[in-house]
Amino acid sequence: MTVAASMFPRCALRACDGGEREGRREGTATAVLLHRVCTGYAVAGVVVPVFGIATGAQLGVLTDAWLIVSLVMTVAAAALLGLAVLPGQRRLLALAEGAATKEAARPTASRLSMVTGMFNVLWAVVVVLMIVRPGSTTGA
Repeated sequence: MTVAASMFPRCALRACDGGEREGRREGTATAVLLHRVCTGYAVAGVVVPVFGIATGAQLGVLTDAWLIVSLVMTVAAAALLGLAVLPGQRRLLALAEGAATKEAARPTASRLSMVTGMFNVLWAVVVVLMIVRPGSTTGA
C-alpha cells in the first residue's frame, strides 16, 4: 500500500498533464487503480491492530512499551490515511477527471505527497518495532 500511495500523486499529475485525450484517460485510469489499491488495503488493514493485540496477549507482552508504541503509531497512521491520504487522493482524482491543468493540481499533489510520506514513515516504524521488539523477553 505504501508503494501505491507514494506513486499516486505522480500518476494523478500525469493525468492532468494536458496531453492528448488518450494519454489523459490512461493516466486517470492508473490513478483510479492506485486509489482502489489504497482503499482496499486500508479496509483490510483494520485487522492489523486486532491481530497485534491478540498476538500480544498470546505472548504476554500487552504492557511492553514497544507494543504500546506500535499500536499508538498504527492508530496514528490509520487516522492519517483515513483523514488525509484517501481524501487527498479523491480531491486529486476529481481534478484529473475534471481536466484541471498540471499547475492547478500541483499544490494538492504536493500536500498529498507530504502526508503520504508521513504515513509511510509511521508505518515503517511500526514494522520495525514489530520485527525488532526492543526490550522484549519473548526470545525473539
